Amino acid sequence: MKIFCIGRNYAAHVTEQHLSVGSSEQCPEELIWFLKPDTALLRNNDPFYIPRFTEECEYECELVVRINRVGRCISERFAHRYYDEAGLGIDFTARDLQRRAIREGLPWEQAKAFDHSAALSPEFVRLEDLGKGIQELNFTLDVNGECRQRGNTAEMLFKVDRIIARLSEFVTLKIGDLIYTGTPAGTGSVKPGDRLTASLEGRPLLDFEIR
Repeated sequence: MKIFCIGRNYAAHVTEQHLSVGSSEQCPEELIWFLKPDTALLRNNDPFYIPRFTEECEYECELVVRINRVGRCISERFAHRYYDEAGLGIDFTARDLQRRAIREGLPWEQAKAFDHSAALSPEFVRLEDLGKGIQELNFTLDVNGECRQRGNTAEMLFKVDRIIARLSEFVTLKIGDLIYTGTPAGTGSVKPGDRLTASLEGRPLLDFEIR
């Protein structure tokens, strides 16, 4: 099982990243993606423990697509056959480490791929039950009851089918692979005692504490 993460996939977050970590403000022309190991998964709404190696750990709420069949070099027009449900996830990021990596031209793994850095909703919802297409979905993240992120998948710079087609040019997609499709604006730091709740089309899917 592989965890693919898409970077800078919402224009407002691209600007936010520029202000936060000094990355290029220009929206990417090519898909930006990286991998997390399976040890990064945080399941079942278990609490997230802030790692000792960072002083600036941030949340990034994202729509997550789960691959349901094996595919390689998938045409974009057939990509919709490779998923039929959606969930939510949090891409936890050691922002201080990411800032240093960007400044020094280094990979992001230390900032992105650490244990339990990919919270995943216990439940995925079939698109048929949502009654909407993958590029019509609304999702929100609340921190301590206050809405911090609000996204609609129509705002993605790279749509889900294009993401799948592009990823499959490089890596064979297998059943159970996860794609974290990028985060909208509103990312921020977490601290012990915070409670994160996230909903997809009004359905609560994530609800856990920060320790």
